[in-house]
Amino acid sequence: MVTVAAVDLGASSGRVMLGAVDGQRITLTELARFANDPVQVGGTLHWDILVLWRSIVDGLRSAPPLASVGIDSWGVDYGLLDADGVLLGNPVHYRDARTDGLVERVFGELPVEDLYGRTGIQIMQINTVFQLAAARGSAQLATARTALLIPDLLTYWLTGDIGAELTNASTTALLDARSGTWDTGLMTALKLDPGLLPPLRAPGTVAGPLRATVAEAAGQSTVVTRVASHDTASAVVAVPAEHERFAYISCGTWSLVGVELPAPVLTEDGRAANFTNERGVDGTIRYLRNVMGLWPLQECLRVWGLSSADLPALLAAAGQRPAFTSVIDIDDPVFLPPGDMPTRVIEACRRAGVPVPTDHAGIVRCIVDSLAVGHRVAIADATRLSGRTVEVVHLIGGGSHNDLLCQATADACGLPVVAGPAEATAIGNVLIQARTTLDSSYGLGDLRAMVRASFPTRTFQPR
Repeated sequence: MVTVAAVDLGASSGRVMLGAVDGQRITLTELARFANDPVQVGGTLHWDILVLWRSIVDGLRSAPPLASVGIDSWGVDYGLLDADGVLLGNPVHYRDARTDGLVERVFGELPVEDLYGRTGIQIMQINTVFQLAAARGSAQLATARTALLIPDLLTYWLTGDIGAELTNASTTALLDARSGTWDTGLMTALKLDPGLLPPLRAPGTVAGPLRATVAEAAGQSTVVTRVASHDTASAVVAVPAEHERFAYISCGTWSLVGVELPAPVLTEDGRAANFTNERGVDGTIRYLRNVMGLWPLQECLRVWGLSSADLPALLAAAGQRPAFTSVIDIDDPVFLPPGDMPTRVIEACRRAGVPVPTDHAGIVRCIVDSLAVGHRVAIADATRLSGRTVEVVHLIGGGSHNDLLCQATADACGLPVVAGPAEATAIGNVLIQARTTLDSSYGLGDLRAMVRASFPTRTFQPR
């Protein structure tokens, strides 16, 4: 039996989860949960990285003695260190407006076909390559000596080890899709210093022991393992699949929709469909597309002054409305920033010429159905572009609790949807730590068998 802590940071909240693995089953216990609220300062939207750090240390202090700690988070965002290893300001949030209109300017320097052909990464203005391009000419970037993605920054603070875990590094659009190494020529072409990029580290490697000051503050004497530190990469480890003929939807603030492949797909058709080739565990490729996810619904709740506790009643009311009557493009960039989401949904319905919802339940139904259709389109594109046959859809993450969304996705896709586990990201985080500590011979099939043995799922058949 091995006991580890999974630090799982999402775009709206974070948690410290205690995982115990005996080689056959996994148990998961929540030790701490905390808000991850962005902060607007001087017109720039930031992550409050120091609050996250304090919450992580407090969570570890509540844990029993641990064999390991692992951190996962969202991708693309980074902190800059100076020559002394000191953080130069709070990391900027990917929803900040600094990359508005920047993609087209970058493609004036480096053609989109070249960028995609080298990195295989979906073109989104939030990508690290565009964020770094937006920072060109700033005093902060001129002073910086190292750029660390969020899990790597926190691992550095925990251990003193500087590195870039591979699954998260692949989200930057700075990694060569074929070789799995940094594309330093791309950095040079964009007048960025390749020296900012730290050494790459594989998931499942040990970063080192906790610094003495951290060990004292956290009440732990343990090591930090670099897990699959991109949250989707950890979540895909925990897909309870029995064969390779599956698609996955890691559904939370974003929906990451795709298939697992042995090699990248770098075709022009893939670029046109905006599919991404991100690294997974054991040499796999997460061939997927980012779909807007539950963010519009979460933002509607905020604007309405409601909480997640109010959501079941809203979904029940929405479920009484006719299905698929008001479907909009859920990936319209108008839904990306925070703001008055209900009004944006209503205006999108008017533009699309579909029935306009007149109350909360109607807006919720529109969002859920539109997201389900977004899932269908992404899965259809993934199978067409990759040649992979899909017989079942695994919907994991927080969205697996949303019965209306699971059923709508099954109906839209015409495929059974297996919902769960909800805590897939934390489970995948725990499993990589356990494999590193217990038995390195476990393959992905062995890890997924443990998930099936440990966590119940529910199946939604298409109607």
